[in-house]
Amino acid sequence: MRILLIEDDAPLAAALMAFLGTRGFVCECAASLAEARALIPAAHWAAVLLDWQLPDGEGLALLPHLRRKLPNSPVIVLTARDQITDRIRGLDAGADDYLVKPFDPEELLARLRAVERRRSGADSAVLQIQGLSIDLGRTTVMLDGQTLDMTAKEWALLRVLALRPDRIHTRDSLLDALYGLDADLSSNTLEVFISNLRRKIGRDRIQTLRGLGYKFNTSA
Repeated sequence: MRILLIEDDAPLAAALMAFLGTRGFVCECAASLAEARALIPAAHWAAVLLDWQLPDGEGLALLPHLRRKLPNSPVIVLTARDQITDRIRGLDAGADDYLVKPFDPEELLARLRAVERRRSGADSAVLQIQGLSIDLGRTTVMLDGQTLDMTAKEWALLRVLALRPDRIHTRDSLLDALYGLDADLSSNTLEVFISNLRRKIGRDRIQTLRGLGYKFNTSA
């Protein structure tokens, strides 16, 4: 899952990117509204973390642009403003959620899971799919009661596919969920991860739609 972090506090941005990286997220940072506008068309962003106060203006001013360009990507506003009127203003401006600084990174992770579930239609943090149990909170996977060993990339790939089983995921969108913008990828990188994941959860669970991409098969 690739996240766009729009935050001008360099130490905070570095800490958040490092934390999210350990949880299977790929995170890119913009330190201003101008940098954010340049990054928005560069990838398929699964979510946006938006600081309220930026060097070149209010983060809320970017929300209409984000809604036009990334209509399916949830936006969580990060701010030190803790008044109820500020929360209302942020939500009314189009944010999906609001988190007051300072916050625990685990709470941010929980908020990300919550908005992700709302967008995907999932009603629980644990996805149960034909003997396969995917715990989004604990980042664990079980098949018929047995815990599966997953690499960070395999987990990230499974998470994206299983959360939206109704969607055909293009090759580019899956690579966006696995790697940063400056990653040097070989031509068969994704196929290797798909093959490894199929070996662990069952080959029929991931469908290849030639010329289109991949789809998670919930009836396998």
